[in-house]
Amino acid sequence: MIEPTLALQTAIRAALIASPEVTTLVPSGHIRSGSTRPDDLPCIIMANGQTAFLGNASGSQYVARVFLDLHIWALEDGAFTAQNIGFAVMETLKEAPDAEGFALDEWALPAVRWMRDPDPDKAYTHGVLNVEAVMRWSV
Repeated sequence: MIEPTLALQTAIRAALIASPEVTTLVPSGHIRSGSTRPDDLPCIIMANGQTAFLGNASGSQYVARVFLDLHIWALEDGAFTAQNIGFAVMETLKEAPDAEGFALDEWALPAVRWMRDPDPDKAYTHGVLNVEAVMRWSV
């Protein structure tokens, strides 16, 4: 059994790379977890995982609220590339992905924020999509 944030990252990545709407905009190799610094653009980086344990459920199950940020990076090309990627991600994740070994009792994409690079010579756009889930599992 793996830690809940890692299971959620794995499930989200699988859903995103299976989505032609997302992979048309972001190559599947650019959808990853790790540092929030982009290597290749455009990219989606899953980071800042947090697990808040809520206790136990029947059958000796564990329950936790899990938070994860999806960082969307793109070079702006006048067509709002990052926002288009964000919309494709939100459409793909409107239903909770399957997390092997875990039940997702609640699923939400509560917020997205968009930031432009303050340097006018650069055209980076960075978005952060918050993901929140209540996950249940047995060890």
